[in-house]
Amino acid sequence: MKVSVLGTGYVGLVSGVCLAEKGHHVCCVDIDPDKVEKTNRGVPVIHERGLEGLLKKNIGKRFTATSDLRKAVLDSDLSMIAVGTPFKGDEIDLGYIREVSKQIGAALREKSTYHVVVVKSTVVPGTTQEVVLPVIEEFSGKTAGAAFGIGMNPEFLREGVAVEDFMSPDRIVLGGIDARTLDVLEELYQVFEGVDKIRTTPKTAEMIKYTSNALLATMISFSNEIGNLCTGLGDIDVVDVMRAVHLDKRLCPILPDGRRIVPQFTTYIEAGCGFGGSCFPKDVKALIAHGKKAQQPMALLQSVIQVNEQQPRQIIEILNKQFRSLKGIRLAILGLAFKPGTDDMRESPAIPIVNELAAAGASMRAFDPVARTEAEKILGTRQITYCEQLSDALDGADAVVLLTRWDEFAKLPELLADREPQPLVVDGRRMIDKKKLRRYTGIGI
Repeated sequence: MKVSVLGTGYVGLVSGVCLAEKGHHVCCVDIDPDKVEKTNRGVPVIHERGLEGLLKKNIGKRFTATSDLRKAVLDSDLSMIAVGTPFKGDEIDLGYIREVSKQIGAALREKSTYHVVVVKSTVVPGTTQEVVLPVIEEFSGKTAGAAFGIGMNPEFLREGVAVEDFMSPDRIVLGGIDARTLDVLEELYQVFEGVDKIRTTPKTAEMIKYTSNALLATMISFSNEIGNLCTGLGDIDVVDVMRAVHLDKRLCPILPDGRRIVPQFTTYIEAGCGFGGSCFPKDVKALIAHGKKAQQPMALLQSVIQVNEQQPRQIIEILNKQFRSLKGIRLAILGLAFKPGTDDMRESPAIPIVNELAAAGASMRAFDPVARTEAEKILGTRQITYCEQLSDALDGADAVVLLTRWDEFAKLPELLADREPQPLVVDGRRMIDKKKLRRYTGIGI
C-alpha cells in the first residue's frame, strides 16, 4: 500500500519507517526542510533504539521524506495524520490538526480515486469526526464515506522502545466511520499476523488511547502516594511493600508448573520521582478538561496530576533532611530525560528538581547518556556542568541524585566503592539495591 505520513515526530517517523520495513511504500511529510533533508540522508531527528538502522535500510527504496504534502497525498492510498496536539491551558491545541486537514482536503479536491485519511495523533474523543472530517469535506468539496474514508488509529508506542512496540504490537485499534474505511485499515495492518485487532468507531478508538495512558499514570501516582506514606510513617521501605504486592497472583499469575509470570506493567507500580514525557501529563490533563466540558468531574485523575506535580519535591525534601543547607553542596545529577532510552526532556521531573537546586545555590555536575543537548536548551548552564562520562559527574560529589533509570547507573555501587568520603546516594527511581551502598536513601524510605 502507498502511505503518506504527515508529521515526522516520534509517532510519525517511527510509524512511517516501520510501515516501510513491513513492506509498504511510505512518504513522510514535514514542513521543516532541515528535518526532511536529514531524514533523506538516513539521519533520524529523534533518538529511538533501532530507528536509524531501519531508516537507512529503507530510505530511497520503500521510504522517503518530503515537504510537498499535496504530492504525497495524491501519490498515496492512505494518509496518516501524526502532528502534535500540545495541551494549552484547558484543552489540547488542534491547530496543527486543523491545518493539515485543510491541506489534505485541498489535495483530495484534485483526486478522483478513493482515499482514506486516518488520525494517528492523540486527540480527545470526537475530534476525528467533529473536526477532521468536516474540515476535509469543506476543503475537498467531497463527502466522507463516498469519496474518502476517515479513521482513527491510536498509537501505543513507548519512547525508547517505540520501534519494538510498533513492530511487535500487543493490539491494533482500528476506528472507522464505515466498513470500507475499516477494511482499508485492515489491509494496512494485515502484515501484522496474530495480533488482536479491534474494529470500532473513531470516537471509541480515541477514548481507548486516553484510557490506556490514564490508567498507567494512575498506577504511578498511586505507587508514589504509597511511597510518600511509607516515608512519613518511618521504618517502612516502599520497595519491600510493592515487592509483596506484586506477588498477588492477579498481578503476577502462577502457571500450573509453578512458574510465575511477571507482567511488564508492574514496573508502573513502583515509587519514584514522578512521570513525565509527551503523553501521560498532557493526556491526563486533556481528559480532565474534556470531562469538565461534558460536566463530568474527573476527581481521581485530578489527584493523579496533583500527586505527580508534587512528587519531584520529595527529592528536595530528602536532601534538606540530609544537609543543613544546599548552598554550595556538590551534587551529581544522574539522568535528565524523563525516562531511559530517549533524549526527550518534556515534562521531565529533572527540570523542577534541577531548577530548585540551582535556586538553593547547589553546584551540580550532570550526566545523561543521550539527553545532554536537549537538557542544555531547557536548563541552561547556570550552576550545572554537563559531563561526558558517568565517572566525571561523580567526582567530588557530596551527594548523588539519581533521576532517570538508565541501565548504566546500576554500576553505581562499584563506581563508589573506593571513594572517600563516600557520597550520599539519593535514589529517585529506587533502582539500586540499598544494601550495596554505605550511604543510601531514596523515595519511599
